[in-house]
Amino acid sequence: GPTQEAIDPVRYITNHSSGKMGYALAKAAMLRGADVTLVSGPCAIEPPPFVKLVPVVTAKEMFDAVTSVSYEQDIIIKAAAVADYRPKHIRGSKMKKTEDGSDLTLELERTDDILAYLGAHKKQGQFLCGFAMETEDLIANAKRKLEKKRLDMIAANSLRGEGAGFGGNTNVVTVITKEKEVSLGKMTKEETAAELLTMIAEARKV
Repeated sequence: GPTQEAIDPVRYITNHSSGKMGYALAKAAMLRGADVTLVSGPCAIEPPPFVKLVPVVTAKEMFDAVTSVSYEQDIIIKAAAVADYRPKHIRGSKMKKTEDGSDLTLELERTDDILAYLGAHKKQGQFLCGFAMETEDLIANAKRKLEKKRLDMIAANSLRGEGAGFGGNTNVVTVITKEKEVSLGKMTKEETAAELLTMIAEARKV
């Protein structure tokens, strides 16, 4: 799901992620007998049963939660839409509109790159799968992310096209590894999760 980065006690920066894909993956893995830890941003979804839920709000909380358990995991799938930037200064009280009608400039700073950290600290035999959400040059950008962040697999998810994007019950995903790319076409998020887990299981046998 998303993260929320506070501006003041009232406002925050976030995105449109619903968390449905991540929750579908957690449920599918649980049903296959996996011991699942689900680190989740704020989502209006009932978590699947028999899954250890770790709720977080900010990108920093998600980084801390994921990295604290990452070394114990055989497979890590990072489907969350983590904020790339957060306000550099969080106001202690609600910001008021300026009396003279002037604009406001909000200074942002980078958040920790969770996927890059996981790739750099991957233990032997661990499988790391990321997600790439793009509006243009989907495959090229996903391939660069796969290599740069030392991933074993990436699910490239376009915001363009019917059945794709945030909030819906379907996805249009292309799965990319160093050896191949496979377009799954339009599927429900549950079907996408099942197919992705099957492909991970097959890749780990190689």
